[in-house]
Amino acid sequence: MGSQQTDHQHQPAVPFWLRLTPVRPEEVQALIWCMVYIFCVLSAYYVLRPIRDTFGIDGGLHNLQWLFSATLIAILALNIPFAALSRALPRKRFIPLVYRFFISQLIIFAVLKFALPASMQIGLGRVFFVWLSVFNLYVVSVFWSLVADIFSRERASRLFAMMAAGATLGAILGSAITALLVHRLNIVGLFVLAALLLECAVGCVKRLSAFTHLAEGEEAAQQAQPLGGGIFSGIARIFQSPYLLNICLYMLLYSVTSTLIYFRQAELVHHLFQHDSDRTAFFATLDLVVNVLTLLTQLFVTSRLMSRYGTKLVLGLLPLITLLGFASLSLWPVAASIVVFSVLRRGANFAFARPAREVLFTVLQREDKYKAKNVIDTAVYRAGDQVGAWSWAAMGAAGLSGGMLIWLALPLSLIWLVNSQWLGRRQVQLEAKTFPPLNEKLHENSHS
Repeated sequence: MGSQQTDHQHQPAVPFWLRLTPVRPEEVQALIWCMVYIFCVLSAYYVLRPIRDTFGIDGGLHNLQWLFSATLIAILALNIPFAALSRALPRKRFIPLVYRFFISQLIIFAVLKFALPASMQIGLGRVFFVWLSVFNLYVVSVFWSLVADIFSRERASRLFAMMAAGATLGAILGSAITALLVHRLNIVGLFVLAALLLECAVGCVKRLSAFTHLAEGEEAAQQAQPLGGGIFSGIARIFQSPYLLNICLYMLLYSVTSTLIYFRQAELVHHLFQHDSDRTAFFATLDLVVNVLTLLTQLFVTSRLMSRYGTKLVLGLLPLITLLGFASLSLWPVAASIVVFSVLRRGANFAFARPAREVLFTVLQREDKYKAKNVIDTAVYRAGDQVGAWSWAAMGAAGLSGGMLIWLALPLSLIWLVNSQWLGRRQVQLEAKTFPPLNEKLHENSHS
């Protein structure tokens, strides 16, 4: 009795700003470090994203599809050394190495941007466009692999939404920093700032190494060990597992439909606004609305939905919104419809689909959480981009209007919705199989 009281007294108190969330005292420190970690990563990315978009325009809009293709090739090439390193190194060495790999390249970009003559800047911009598209997927994927490794499924369903809220705050701050300081720091200074933010993320990784007790069973004991396995085992595991194949399908359908919406929206904005400044202001306003909507939903809705209704319901919200959105476009094919649809869909992705999708990996083996997940988050995601982008180009070449995409998107959205429900059911089955003592205990507590 006395030892229980002592343990309770040494548990950290829940800060006031976390008391509306379903976090327990023993999880507070790990949650805060995770939020700071993803906050730094997303801040770094959103500091760099406007630079990438500027470079993309400077290189010619007609080249963007080829830059997307180059991004996919770069991702496929990086998957081999990524898998080799994750196989040989323990997590606490592997993840900092990944981040410092990108930090070193940011410093190189800063030097080249400062030193190269104007005639070579367009080429540098194209390389940076591809690099940042690869960077974004890897650094975010590694974060979610780590937290899926640290937290049990039950903890993940309660806490991942708050981590996603940290990402949203980072996105807001990163965008604001670039908008306010680009004239003072210039692009070279922003490169250095992003590198410093990534180094802060490395410090968070080291702090999180102390929280292995938040996992379940053998997972906690294995976290200090290298993953092992073969270099191509991540790809092999995907084709051996119907569960992983369906996660691939979920990601692919999300990426394809996102690209179709992006091109449709760009087409409408091109006709609505005649000047670049007006278009930029429109997109900036759209980003702000999406981020605020996402943050409010993550703070007050997502965790409660995940805890009460489980992954199945939350995972299906984005496909359902996409299905209804495309249906509404068939009835009201006007600019207002695509704008509202785009805002709701992007908000639903960040607030609902992303944390729910990450929970799917908590019931898998550690090797799958890093290797197979990385393939899905990078190669499969960018493959969906390619399908969407070149489908749009093919429609244009055939003389079809943008409104015709609805008849492609509606069946894809319906398949996606069915896929999400299968994944939700299968995740519960795998959880019961992987952690039977935990589920029996939770069942007993729910009836006590």
